[in-house]
Amino acid sequence: MINKGKTFVLQAPRGMHDILPADQKHWERIRRAVREVAAFYSFERIDTPIVEATELFVRSVGADTDIVSKEMYSFKTKGGDDLTLRPEGTAGVVRAYLERGMVSWPQPVKLYYLGPMFRHENPQRGRYRQLWQFGFEVIGEADPVIDAQIMQLITVVAAEVGLKNLMLKINSIGCPECRAAYRKALVQHYRPKVVKLCKDCRSRIKTSVLRLLDCKEETCTELRQTAPHGVDHLCSGCHGHFKAVLEFLDELNVSYYLDPFLVRGLDYYTRTVFEIFPEESGVTPGDATGSAALALGGGGRYDGLVELLGGKPTPAVGAACGMERWVELMQVREVRIPERNRPRVFLAQLGELAKKKSLKLLEDFRKAGVAVAESLGRESIKSQFRSAARLGVEFTLIMGQKETLDGTVIIREMNSGMQELVALEKVVAETKRRLAASRPAGMVRPPLATTDHDET
Repeated sequence: MINKGKTFVLQAPRGMHDILPADQKHWERIRRAVREVAAFYSFERIDTPIVEATELFVRSVGADTDIVSKEMYSFKTKGGDDLTLRPEGTAGVVRAYLERGMVSWPQPVKLYYLGPMFRHENPQRGRYRQLWQFGFEVIGEADPVIDAQIMQLITVVAAEVGLKNLMLKINSIGCPECRAAYRKALVQHYRPKVVKLCKDCRSRIKTSVLRLLDCKEETCTELRQTAPHGVDHLCSGCHGHFKAVLEFLDELNVSYYLDPFLVRGLDYYTRTVFEIFPEESGVTPGDATGSAALALGGGGRYDGLVELLGGKPTPAVGAACGMERWVELMQVREVRIPERNRPRVFLAQLGELAKKKSLKLLEDFRKAGVAVAESLGRESIKSQFRSAARLGVEFTLIMGQKETLDGTVIIREMNSGMQELVALEKVVAETKRRLAASRPAGMVRPPLATTDHDET
């Protein structure tokens, strides 16, 4: 029942936001760069469901992680299914890899995605309950060169959208075998100090001691500074893998620094883990105190996840980036977004018959690849001319009652005011000819063709 006596203001749910038209150019710049880089490096697009079985994330991300224990949007359907709005993308990609027979494809399988994720955390700057991510995943390859390439892809996409001067923070958390000794060393370090830990970390020391290194509470970050380093407990295989990753990054001239306490917040990671920050974030080389600066993205190797979800042992590595944070940084740095396919022609019409003819003419221009602006709902020709002037078009096409009856169109050159009458059936070709003759130097290339499904 609706309480008519109470005022209710309709607004977006807390922690979720609208992406307004003025911001879309930044988002599309990122989407385009991801698609182009993915295509060059032979990554194929995958879109997984926004909802998945809750058990998928409990198994993969980890029951004791903050994501699963505190942040997931989970619900039971009328049919009794336990479902969750996906909090991250990797688990769904691996589930699809197993379910859709990608195991039998030529390996490795290289996939990328773009889409919304959901986490019920405290909304604040750079943290949203609905957040958009893009990610790259390589499943079926153990060579450390792929770890380096995944990191390279993120830096390449960043450079393509105008984001430079980024810093890569990297670590190795080893494999399950050598990690056992590190866990033991961490427990020995923290047990005498357990009373100083935050409430969550007091329970984590029994269930997932590595999570203590990811805690952002002040007392826990102070205790972390004297904790043992994971790289000192790596087995020979993990040590060699990490050394090779760093050598590949050196070859690529990708700047990085070692953070011995970086573990990431998901249980499925093995060996290489990394995060990327802007230089101005305050994260500096040698900073191992768990700075509260927000990462632009991160990832790592997850060699045990495919087996954990029911497949055969399969190496894998990936990364994901938060698009809101990228957009915000682009705006803070005032990254210039080149205009693409800006209308250089305006179609003005007067009268019902001209309006009807304009619909067909606009479609003819679209098929010819010419962007044309219009104001079909306006009756005043002066008002339409003002719109054309505001858009800064080079030519205005004019169709009045006489022109419509005669099958002609007036082409008006906006700078000089010169006009010429052209036959309706020739106006598209003639307009294209004039545009080509007056094309400014350095004109940006037209937009890429979109895929056969709706782009997110």
